[in-house]
Amino acid sequence: MVQARKDAGLTQQQLADKLGRPQSFVSKTENGERRIDVVEFLELCRLVGADPHNVLRRIEPSGSR
Repeated sequence: MVQARKDAGLTQQQLADKLGRPQSFVSKTENGERRIDVVEFLELCRLVGADPHNVLRRIEPSGSR
């Protein structure tokens, strides 16, 4: 998600503003300190213009298929 946000040219604060959340929400999500649900994940993908399927493929551990 960090790379997708950066590719979209957004700072953590800008993404947080779009989400209506504090910057710490984005930071903790990106650092793995906070888990998000599917609805939040899809919203994050939409806001940064990332395909959710591609994001999941990139974070899926190798060999788990």
